[in-house]
Amino acid sequence: MNEWLNFDWERRARSGIPEAVLGTGKTAAQVLAIAQAALAKNANVLFTRLSDEQRETLRRAELSGLKLHSDSATASTGRLAANADLSGRIGVVAAGSSDLSVAREAERTLWFHGVEEIPFVIDVGVAGLWRLMARIEELRALKVIVAVAGMEGALFSVLAGQVPGLVIAVPTSVGYGVSANGQAALHSALASCSPGVVAVNVDNGFGGAVAAMKAVGSP
Repeated sequence: MNEWLNFDWERRARSGIPEAVLGTGKTAAQVLAIAQAALAKNANVLFTRLSDEQRETLRRAELSGLKLHSDSATASTGRLAANADLSGRIGVVAAGSSDLSVAREAERTLWFHGVEEIPFVIDVGVAGLWRLMARIEELRALKVIVAVAGMEGALFSVLAGQVPGLVIAVPTSVGYGVSANGQAALHSALASCSPGVVAVNVDNGFGGAVAAMKAVGSP
């Protein structure tokens, strides 16, 4: 095993959530080495924020048991067992198609952790409020909603004012000017007047999904 690799194989036993591998900052060779180590141990590992080069390196390696998912920039060595306690109770909602990659990261994180039924609603930003209201009854049935939005982040407050479940805001770096790479959306989530909104860091679809699972109570 590479001497630089000190993977936390026991994290799931401590926290319920296995260690995930962030692709950002790693070389393609390092990502490949981690995937090979995980497969050698028959371990389920999720990779996030993979670059095109990293995904292409994994694809060319043709590793049996490795699944690549380009829309979310993720990969995984298998997945955890199906979790009926979480299925159908957590949904992912995105304001626009520009938020798709982060929303898919959240969805793929839930899938990796054994969630079989994941309501996924996209392109319901509040500039066309009727789009959100057309799906609102479906969303009201959910225990937790991972809400993904950039620009001014208005979706977080509007959604939380319409549903009984917890809204986990995932601000994205989508936007320009004073949107400031997601800072405006993050501040909007933190300053929301709607009760039941909590926030994770900008573009952190993985963190939003993990928080949702822990909120439901069965990671």
